[in-house]
Amino acid sequence: MIPIALKCYSLVLLAGNGIPTHIIRKPGDIPRYRDAMAYPPAPWRLCGQLYGSVWRVPAADLPGPLPPGTRPVTFGRHGVVVTAWVDYQAGGVLRYHELLTLVLLRSGAAPLATVTRIWVDSPESRDGGRELWGFPKELARFELVHEPVFRATAYAGERELARGGFRAWLALPGRVPLRGQVVQELAGRALRTRAVMSGRVELGSGRLAAAPDGPLGFLAGRRPLASFAVRDFRLLFG
Repeated sequence: MIPIALKCYSLVLLAGNGIPTHIIRKPGDIPRYRDAMAYPPAPWRLCGQLYGSVWRVPAADLPGPLPPGTRPVTFGRHGVVVTAWVDYQAGGVLRYHELLTLVLLRSGAAPLATVTRIWVDSPESRDGGRELWGFPKELARFELVHEPVFRATAYAGERELARGGFRAWLALPGRVPLRGQVVQELAGRALRTRAVMSGRVELGSGRLAAAPDGPLGFLAGRRPLASFAVRDFRLLFG
């Protein structure tokens, strides 16, 4: 399951510099991209740290909508969801934080994933993600602590969206190359986008708590099947 999840998330990320110990960032705190557009042109090269978890969710509870022509990967009556907290750091085209959910899909024989929920604290990332690739990005406020263990909380306005954490217990040797495709609906069609990522992979224990009546309520009361981190990742997306 972990290789599937990591391949799925190679759909989204690129390498990092040092890890800040504590960050609180509000929407609008990040300098704007200095060009004619408010966001960088595709492809995006991004760097940072990722903390993910893999979930088994009843097919009836899977978040949507799904892009046209796709269907969820299922095992019995359950589908697979991947959640991730991401800190995009210096060295990439943008710096910001992110919380997202991916649903694993099939279209024919090809394994894919689609982003069904996603929050960022950068207006540039929100606008670029929506207009270039069809990501349903919304703005949120984040509190992140990387050391001694990772902890994070995301807020939409004054409401807490989710809180989570990760503790590593095994690091895989070297940098692991990952690649895949993400598919989103854009202008009425299913748009596929390639992503290539590499990073230092750690396995460990993760948690994510969300309110039952919130946008991540389909995960309330559930435990992840597996959790992982991709440290100092390098991503080419688009």
